[in-house]
Amino acid sequence: MPFTLPSRAGSDRPIPLDPGRRALLVSAVGAVLLAGCSDAGSDASGKRSAAAEQARARAAEDSAELLNRYDAVIAAHPALADRLRPLRAEVAEHARAFGGSGTRPSGSPSPSRKAPEVPADESGALAQLASTERQLADGRRTALTGVPGEQARLFASVAAAGDVHAYLLSEAGR
Repeated sequence: MPFTLPSRAGSDRPIPLDPGRRALLVSAVGAVLLAGCSDAGSDASGKRSAAAEQARARAAEDSAELLNRYDAVIAAHPALADRLRPLRAEVAEHARAFGGSGTRPSGSPSPSRKAPEVPADESGALAQLASTERQLADGRRTALTGVPGEQARLFASVAAAGDVHAYLLSEAGR
């Protein structure tokens, strides 16, 4: 079933969202979810705990790895680039929100990281990306219980964005 918005007033038909509109909607949702979270991770006294710092550093690393995976899929399947670029851009924002750089241009794998293996078929590559997004979202939900308030909100927001990415990458989101 295609992803749709509720129908317009006076119409019984839902408004279908093509991939471009979906990407725009996802980008807007991601921006709203990340708004106000740039100073996440501070406790009431302004000091960050070692555990919270470790969780944040791990989340930045995970986002960098996911960014590398998006780049590998785009390099292996250029026809998917337009569909993946908006999601990749959000992953780069997540990396920056967690304190990573997230600044590589799209489609340029990190020279310091080994490019992940990408399935030869597009649907397999998308399924692999969706699975990775789901795993990271689950991990971030688990990690948010051990970090202070603002940082927990950041983890929750990025986990929710990962769930949306996984949906859009899956068969259901097409």
